[in-house]
Amino acid sequence: MDLSNEIKKIRQKSFMTQEEFASEFGVAFSTINRWENGKTVPNMKAMKQMKDFCKKNGFSFGELEKAWLEQTKNK
Repeated sequence: MDLSNEIKKIRQKSFMTQEEFASEFGVAFSTINRWENGKTVPNMKAMKQMKDFCKKNGFSFGELEKAWLEQTKNK
């Protein structure tokens, strides 16, 4: 399970650009780019927003949550 790929999948399922996705979460385009390239990890606030986003759009949050927990456990 790769966190960066899970984030990208959700964005692509939403048919959003990185810029549009960033706007949805109130972060910079470069932040989404870093998340999707595995350079940084979303913080707790961003993950809560993603959970709400997934719920609102009918996407499963489970895989993203598992990947995030695994990634943050190792840091």
